[in-house]
Amino acid sequence: MKIIRKILLALLIAFLACVLIGFGYYLAVTKKVALQPEKLILNEKSIVVYDENGVTVQNTAAFAPHQTALSSDIPQHVKQAFVDTEDRRFYKHGGFDVKRIVRAAMNNLKAGSFKEGASTISQQLIKNTHLSQEKTVKRKLREWKLTRALEKKYSKDEILEKYLNTIYFGHSCFGIKSAAEFYFGKSPAELSLADSAILAGLVKSPNNYSPFKNPERCARRKESVLNAMLKNGHITAEEKTEAMNEPLPLPVYREQNAGYMSFVFDELGAIAEERGFTVGGNIEIFTYLDQDLQAELERIGNEHTDCDKSMFVLDKETRGFKGCVSTVGNIRRLPGSLIKPLLVYTPALEENILSPATPILDEKVNYAGYSPDNYNGKLYGYLSARECVEKSLNIPAVKTLETLGIEKGAKYLEKLGLSVDDEDKSLALALGGMRNGYTLRDLTAAYSALQNGGIMDTCGFISAVKINGTPVYKKRSNPTKAFSEDSAYLMTDMLMSTAKNGTAKKLRSLPFEIAAKTGTVGTENGNTDAYALSYTTRDCVSVWLGNADNAPISHTGGGLPCNLLLTINEFLYNRYDKTGVCIEPFTKPETIAYAELDKTAYYDTHTLTLADDNAPTEYRIKELFKNSAIPLSKSDCFTNPSIVTPDIRLCDNKVTILFDKRSPTYYTYKIDRYDYATHTTVYQGEYLESFIDGDILADKNYIYTVTPIYGSREGKPVTLPTVSTKKGEKPQNEEHAILGKEWWEY
Repeated sequence: MKIIRKILLALLIAFLACVLIGFGYYLAVTKKVALQPEKLILNEKSIVVYDENGVTVQNTAAFAPHQTALSSDIPQHVKQAFVDTEDRRFYKHGGFDVKRIVRAAMNNLKAGSFKEGASTISQQLIKNTHLSQEKTVKRKLREWKLTRALEKKYSKDEILEKYLNTIYFGHSCFGIKSAAEFYFGKSPAELSLADSAILAGLVKSPNNYSPFKNPERCARRKESVLNAMLKNGHITAEEKTEAMNEPLPLPVYREQNAGYMSFVFDELGAIAEERGFTVGGNIEIFTYLDQDLQAELERIGNEHTDCDKSMFVLDKETRGFKGCVSTVGNIRRLPGSLIKPLLVYTPALEENILSPATPILDEKVNYAGYSPDNYNGKLYGYLSARECVEKSLNIPAVKTLETLGIEKGAKYLEKLGLSVDDEDKSLALALGGMRNGYTLRDLTAAYSALQNGGIMDTCGFISAVKINGTPVYKKRSNPTKAFSEDSAYLMTDMLMSTAKNGTAKKLRSLPFEIAAKTGTVGTENGNTDAYALSYTTRDCVSVWLGNADNAPISHTGGGLPCNLLLTINEFLYNRYDKTGVCIEPFTKPETIAYAELDKTAYYDTHTLTLADDNAPTEYRIKELFKNSAIPLSKSDCFTNPSIVTPDIRLCDNKVTILFDKRSPTYYTYKIDRYDYATHTTVYQGEYLESFIDGDILADKNYIYTVTPIYGSREGKPVTLPTVSTKKGEKPQNEEHAILGKEWWEY
């Protein structure tokens, strides 16, 4: 017994020592911690946004001091929605819900992780306004002390009021007054039960449950809140049904007029969700904003008001968006021809299916009932892949995707952050045919991979975030290879041709290298979307025109969008020029080389053959190739002149020699006649379609040779079939002609 008593005494002493040590630690870490009432109220200094130079951006907050809503102005069903969702025993506990803490601890123990939290509304208010985001014992102890002080100083209604006025609702909305106005166009006093359920549901994850971003998730979350209110006896089943039948709010895009800050706060919500921190307290947001550029984009946007618009400028080096204007938010639209380089041509270059010089036959095609047409309805015959991109032809793009394979093309889009639903995997995808489309922001980011040598990386508006002085986010590079450097360069070079000679030729006046692509989407009722996108070694710029409601517009991608693209790039160039910064040319990789092709073979037989070393300049085509894909065969048509054997015939005692249409016109020709006794040169001169020799005698056999000549080089003479003028003998060429006919043609 004495041993047991000693053990128990030792344990008691150890326990008391632990308690004293813990209490001492608690006093030490909370000694200088005190409740600061001024932090419980939002003000202009609560959120600070910095531009790319670290300069504070003015007028960025979506709130102002006068937007605080008084508890008396907030209906009871609004308050109850938040209490039932976030802290149903709020009015009963003294700041800490012991039952909830025990239950959460048990559930987390079973799950082997900290998935379930037990923070009360009071604790959330303290954590959001007074403390850093670090998850440590020290922070938790300070939270407990401040929560107790909060509960002693304020009533429950006062705490709830402060909570509702400081929490973040997404879309740059801080506080219930700002959220009620943004989502519903109402004051807090006008909020319905359905509205309240949506707002209460947003608190857990504004980015995931926004009715404008994820309406399906929002609806499910709304029902979850209403179920909690019904379970706690604060609404009836009929009230729940009525609230569920009330439709979700729709974004009023023209009134929203989403500028740079809208995208910043949307991204802030997404980052908070991903990194697991709460948006609240004193927030410092560091962005890539170029304030002068932003002012220019807003000026351009205000000048063109006949339809909705979006414009983005992305910096090449930082992958940060320097400016943007949108009257439709981050809306998804069909990409049109803007998808062709990303889905079709660059993947085909990567898979060595084509080169910029590859001839593609632009002809009418039909794939199991799918028969695309070019935008203007014309067919151009054989064109190089470069020309097909310049003209943004539809049929060659579809043919190339069919050769590449839809699945393979879709995998390349996935690498660029552009997902493809299984239902959208058809050849129509080559022309941007899909159900939902992509945002202009994501398309701009995807093109930055071509701009950066085939490397895809994270693009965004925010470089870093601090909350209550503690860093909680820093944008890091996460490069992934979407294309090889040589494929990206070849595509860039083809898009530079588009800016010089193709659909984006309005940009050719710019005094620097620029790659560009246009796109237009339309229906039988008219065009609905018009795109123009460009990139240089410094910036990627994109423009979209359309209407949120899909009302027709009078623009095409090569029209006004391209003009706006020109204006933005001129502004950027002038800015750089004033500071002595150059827009450098694109750097050609060592794996890329120019090759000179035989022009005649290219246009006559649509084959890629290297030019003869002795070919004149006018008979060469210069084009870029990967070193591994330069054609192996080489023409010798100038070093060793040769021709297709001409046709020869005898008619009315005259010999006619008909030259093949493929016979080079740059040769001179010598025609010799032999009759076994004499040799006569009957013609020597330039190319002619036919030659007639009427100076022949009866009862003779004649042999003709044709010798092609280039400069001083004579090719091998071509001997033609014998021609006989003897009576009773049928000319050899006529016999051959008969053998080539059917009996009914005699």
